[in-house]
Amino acid sequence: MATIIAHPLTGSGLSGTITAPGDKSVSHRSLMFGALAVGQTRISGLLEGEDVRATANAVAALGATVVRTGEGTWTVDGVGVGGLSEPEKALDLGNSGTGARLLMGLVAGHPITATFTGDASLSKRPMNRVTEPLSRMGAVFHGREGGRLPMTVTGPDLAMPIDYTSPVASAQVKSAVLLAGLNAPGVTTVREPKPSRDHTENMLRQFGADVTSRTGDGTNVVSITGQPELSPQTIVVPGDPSSAAFAVVAALILPGSDVTVCNVGLNPLRAGLFEVLRAMGGRIDVLGERLEGGEPVGDLRVRGGALKGTIAPPANAASMIDEYPVLCVAAALAEGATEMRGIEELRVKESDRIAVMVAGLRAAGVEVEEHDDGMTVHGAGGKPPAGGCSIDASHDHRIAMSFLVLGLAAAQPVEVTGAETIATSYPAFTAHLQGLGATIETR
Repeated sequence: MATIIAHPLTGSGLSGTITAPGDKSVSHRSLMFGALAVGQTRISGLLEGEDVRATANAVAALGATVVRTGEGTWTVDGVGVGGLSEPEKALDLGNSGTGARLLMGLVAGHPITATFTGDASLSKRPMNRVTEPLSRMGAVFHGREGGRLPMTVTGPDLAMPIDYTSPVASAQVKSAVLLAGLNAPGVTTVREPKPSRDHTENMLRQFGADVTSRTGDGTNVVSITGQPELSPQTIVVPGDPSSAAFAVVAALILPGSDVTVCNVGLNPLRAGLFEVLRAMGGRIDVLGERLEGGEPVGDLRVRGGALKGTIAPPANAASMIDEYPVLCVAAALAEGATEMRGIEELRVKESDRIAVMVAGLRAAGVEVEEHDDGMTVHGAGGKPPAGGCSIDASHDHRIAMSFLVLGLAAAQPVEVTGAETIATSYPAFTAHLQGLGATIETR
């Protein structure tokens, strides 16, 4: 089990330029949709963390030909919609909830059987939110109590299109149903209470699928017409805003910092954190805005300075659901309280992120209140938290990275155990922060 220690930064803050690693959500989807196209899809900028590699292995096991041709560059020779084959072995998705849930949707739309497994963390996470609508389409699921992995999925001879109203705004639920609907005759529709990440819709359109979206009357409605022939594409994966968030927050909370994070995806359904940080007084400038692979992208120049507490709007939770742990770190250094509510989904992520963050912040000397649906962090107005603690990452990469960022601004070092999980999403995390001037050591 890896242990990483972040030491308090001395001097004039962080400085330099890094490039954000490839967006994990887009990386997963580029591999999956490439497998469903007829011909060869070329991908550059692919995130090569363990989660995405697990998806690449699973897609290959389902019949596609997946080849790494260089750093971040891959090709996928697809088998077409309806062409997936039954894997010979269980599909091990490691720590990836996105990979598992979206691939369940793919398998559920095909007349094949596949067993899904994962690591200790993924095996604790319930899959009911996707198995329930997929069952309505004809798929059969056999898993552990509570809808947990290992789980075997058998798709029907012919998947049935459905009109499904989701109780939550979840890109994973929406995407799983749409992917099953690809091989169903007719139109499959998903209704959600507010818009969730739209990477699936954007990329499916790029591959040639007939996907419509409309928002109104308090719902977001997405429909897909089944059984299209998808055309192979050339995909340039934008940088991951969830990964970029760690360097952004580190620069904001360390006075004197001047850091540029290049190639950050700025899809408005993913960039909610940057809006909240600006509301806290964070100096974040967007440079060189452009489009990459149908997604808005820009370079973020971030400078350190005083932050103030705020209320993170619950309505924006879906646009920053993975960034709340690192937002807690910014809040710990701000003046006053930062309230984060409407984020109960965090209790069923890689860990119970609400409980784990609250316990870790308290161990580091930060005042925080826990709520059923979130937390309120009381900042010390720039005064360094005590630190001098050891944090168990609980098999959660975002928890690990968040507390290492906190350690840079603490009075005493912060140690994180179980930090090897960082490799699932951001293998270069330590090297990037070290290159900006941070002192981080691995034991």
